[in-house]
Amino acid sequence: MKGIKILERLIATIPVVLGIAIIVFLFMRLTPGDPVDIMMGKAGMVTEAEIEALQREFNLNEPLHVQLFLFFKGLLAGDLGNSMARGVPVTKLIKDTLPATIELAGGALIFALIIALPIGIISAVKQNSYIDKAAMAVSFVGISMPAFWLGIVLIILFSVNLNLLPSQSRLSHMINLQHITGFYIIDSILTGNMPALINALKHLFLPSITLGASMAAIIARVMRSSMLEVLKQDYVMLARAKGLSKWMVVIKHCIKNAMMPTITVVGMQVGVLLGGNMIVESVFGWPGLGRLVVDAIFNRDYPLVQGVVMFYAIIFVLANFTVDVIYTYINPKIEL
Repeated sequence: MKGIKILERLIATIPVVLGIAIIVFLFMRLTPGDPVDIMMGKAGMVTEAEIEALQREFNLNEPLHVQLFLFFKGLLAGDLGNSMARGVPVTKLIKDTLPATIELAGGALIFALIIALPIGIISAVKQNSYIDKAAMAVSFVGISMPAFWLGIVLIILFSVNLNLLPSQSRLSHMINLQHITGFYIIDSILTGNMPALINALKHLFLPSITLGASMAAIIARVMRSSMLEVLKQDYVMLARAKGLSKWMVVIKHCIKNAMMPTITVVGMQVGVLLGGNMIVESVFGWPGLGRLVVDAIFNRDYPLVQGVVMFYAIIFVLANFTVDVIYTYINPKIEL
């Protein structure tokens, strides 16, 4: 029965993705600027015949509803078209840049969880103490800081002034790495290339902190609130009355029950990490999906923007769907 409900919930996400596809399609067409004019401007002197040929190639000479039909026809066939600016299939561009984005999102997620969970738990246990007040003040600052500002500050401090960490790209030019999976950390481990591993981690450090800072602040505050609610429950007081120490009760009984709201936030933030990292990737010159779609927007590259945004939409929907499914296994009383 649970498997059927999961399948039904998964099918119900399809209209959401299709709706997002239509919105993105229409917004890109309504945005000022002709992609053909931009492309021809880069090429220099061109004839009217060349412009018309390019418009026919990308179906821009067709009415809007015909373009939308052709877009969905390709989408159902798994064909997102070719990039106007790069002349490469959109699926290949996504495949080539996705490992960089996943690696950055993974680094940001690990940083956020390592920082946020202990801070949230300790703040709740030591409510209204100086530790609690300091932690919540720092988390408020973390939520308030714009990612581009934090990234620039970290670059100035650690790259320019202290010269400790690199500020651009994923790997230094002098480092040779055999590419197997596209994930530099994994490829370094698989090939036993320790210099490449250290170099890749150094390049990943600052972008991960920049991207994960606001997420860490949000998770810490949510974890603290959840823990405070759990600590007031009767079974916690009963466990304390039986002689268990405060930290034993927290570890054995409180953390698991307090994780429910936190899992929701983490699930939502995973989508944000993958889809909302355009600014961070641009600041650090990180060659991922975010930087790819920023360049595509400036070039009015319709197929590439539509393809990447569709991918982002699917990630967000699947992240929320996964959180709902995990809920049902953590707490069987909850149904999809």
